[in-house]
Amino acid sequence: MARAPALGQGKTRLARDAGRVAALRINRALQARTLRLASDPRWTTILAVTPERARFARLPHVWPLHIARVGQGRGDLGVRLARVIKRVRGPVAVIGTDSPDLTACDIDASFRALGRARIAVGPALDGGFWIVAARRSRDAARAFSGVRWSSGHTLEDVVARLRVRHVRVRTLDDIDTLEDWRAWRKRRR
Repeated sequence: MARAPALGQGKTRLARDAGRVAALRINRALQARTLRLASDPRWTTILAVTPERARFARLPHVWPLHIARVGQGRGDLGVRLARVIKRVRGPVAVIGTDSPDLTACDIDASFRALGRARIAVGPALDGGFWIVAARRSRDAARAFSGVRWSSGHTLEDVVARLRVRHVRVRTLDDIDTLEDWRAWRKRRR
C-alpha cells in the first residue's frame, strides 16, 4: 500500500516539520527500500497505489517496473485496505512503506507465523502496524473498518476487530514525523 510520492502529497506530519522537499525525499527512500525487500521470489508482490492514476507513473528508482500495480480505489484507508486485500486468494500480507528497519526476514517470519494462527500482526512503536498477514484475505479484510487511523489506537482497533486467532511478530519503528526520522537516524549510527 503506497501513496504516490509527490511534493505536498502524503507524509504530511513529516512535511510539517521537515519541509515538503525533505518529506518527499524521505518518503521516496522509504518506499524504494520497502519495495526492494518485498520483491522476493518467495512471494508475489503487488503494489497497491493511490491516487488511481499512479498505476501508470514512471518512478523506476522508487517503484520497480517489474512489480505489478493495482489502484487502491476510493474511500478511507480501511475501505481501500479491505478492497485490495480481498483481491488475493490464499495467504496475503499488507505491508506499510515507512518502516526503515524492515527486512525480508520480517516478511517471511510473518508468513511463517500463519502456521500458528490465521493472522499475524506486526506492531509499530507508535501504536500502528507495519504488516497484517492472513491465511485468508477475508479474515483480515473485516478488521479494517472503523479504525482510528494514524493514531496510537490503530493496532488496538484492528486487533479488536479480528474474529480469528492472531499472533504478533516483531515490533518495528515507522517514520511519520521529523522526530521519528531523527530518532531512527540516531539509533542507526
